[in-house]
Amino acid sequence: MTKSNKGVLAWLRLSSLRLRLVVVFALVALTAAVSASGIAYWLNREAVLKRTQDSALNDFRSEMQNRVATLPLRPTQEDLRRASEEMTAGGAGYQVLLLGERAAGKPIVGASDPDVFTLEDVPVSLREAVDTRRPVTDANPYPYHLFWQRTERGGTPYLVGGTRIDGGGPAGYMFKSLAAEKADLNSLAWSLGIATGLAVIGSVLMAQVAATTVLRPVRRLGEAARQLGEGKLDTRLRVTGADELSDLSRTFNSAAENLQKKVADMSAREESSRRFVADMSHELRTPLTALTAVTEVLEDEQDSLDPMIAPAVALVVSETRRLNNLVENLMEVTRFDAGTARLVLDDVDIADQITACVDARAWLDAVELDAERGVMCRLDPRRLDVILANLIGNALKHGGSPVRVSVRTEDGPDGEELVVAVRDHGPGIPEEVLPHVFDRFYKASAQRPRSDGSGLGLSIAMENALIHGGTIAAANSTGEDGAVDGAVFVLRLPRDASAVARELGTGSRQGKGEDE
Repeated sequence: MTKSNKGVLAWLRLSSLRLRLVVVFALVALTAAVSASGIAYWLNREAVLKRTQDSALNDFRSEMQNRVATLPLRPTQEDLRRASEEMTAGGAGYQVLLLGERAAGKPIVGASDPDVFTLEDVPVSLREAVDTRRPVTDANPYPYHLFWQRTERGGTPYLVGGTRIDGGGPAGYMFKSLAAEKADLNSLAWSLGIATGLAVIGSVLMAQVAATTVLRPVRRLGEAARQLGEGKLDTRLRVTGADELSDLSRTFNSAAENLQKKVADMSAREESSRRFVADMSHELRTPLTALTAVTEVLEDEQDSLDPMIAPAVALVVSETRRLNNLVENLMEVTRFDAGTARLVLDDVDIADQITACVDARAWLDAVELDAERGVMCRLDPRRLDVILANLIGNALKHGGSPVRVSVRTEDGPDGEELVVAVRDHGPGIPEEVLPHVFDRFYKASAQRPRSDGSGLGLSIAMENALIHGGTIAAANSTGEDGAVDGAVFVLRLPRDASAVARELGTGSRQGKGEDE
């Protein structure tokens, strides 16, 4: 997907603040424009129709008074026809129909244009209202009134009006087309619709401009926050203006500056601590070398020593070895912390590697190996030996014999993986301890804080697995009855760690690692 397409998708996200601003602006503009257009259309419609209607009805009333009122009480059909034609001769724009009686109960009709307007075009309700005689009172001085009604024929709107001459004269009806007014109102509706559309488009453009103005500083702030999260602590925002966003930028710059100072102080203290541990471990190696040589001599002569002195000599020998292991482990930890640990890869037969590790430590009788020869991996043999020695030694020390080591290969997300499971038959690991088994100097029991180990073995094993691009998981295994039947540590490493080694800047066995 191209960068432009990603930008469009980001703009169209429903959670996008820009899109929400545009939608809100558009909805507000649409609501306002539709409301204004609707009110304007309704007012104009009523004004146009009322003007046309009043003009036609007033003219019709005047014509009825001037022409129809002069007709005899019993006009002939010819009289009615001629009178209706005269009423429309002045270009009034409507047709007229006059309804009289030549005898009681014998109506006659005279129409200005029978092809356009007939008695059937007059609504029954309108005829009933026109024919109804109302009592004359102070509030109602006329027995007959002018009534009108809007109707529609063939999709064309019409105005139909009617009244009756007082004193028994004929009734008259007018029929006026409102097609011109409908066309005018349709044009007005289209104009208002176009104006509404333009208003919405204008509001969207204004919203876009407003969103860009508002969101540009927010976007810069987000980008600066991402850079700060990536470790670029010298990231700062350019502050202009005195609005709320400027205050936010100043706050961000202040927070970033304080964070940079604190991280610098912490890094300096951490570096100082690392250097202290490394220097101390290095300085301890020289006297420890001498002590180790002396203890080895004492150990060789232990059988010939005075029985009162022999236990003290044995204690000195064991504690010297423990101190030597602790110093070596501390130096290894400082390499990991300083980022100087490197991989020196070689092709390793896993079965041979495990056998050599167990044999060198005289664990052959206590360890069962389930591994086929010929499973070749490209790993760091020394670091793999450290991992295996710590896992198997931990199982023998805190678990129960026999310790079973099984090897298999699996397909992982980044290629084929080596899986080594170390299982003991001891009491297992307490649930509250499981999350901390790889922590440095962690003791599973507060009642025995001092032991033969340094508390760094499993931590160093995990660091060596991570530097290969792998990991170690700890769990409890259960027997057939569901009870805990020992602990199991599962080591997962890539069968070929060349890619990880290249990222670390190290290579194959032909080179020397910095930590050797």
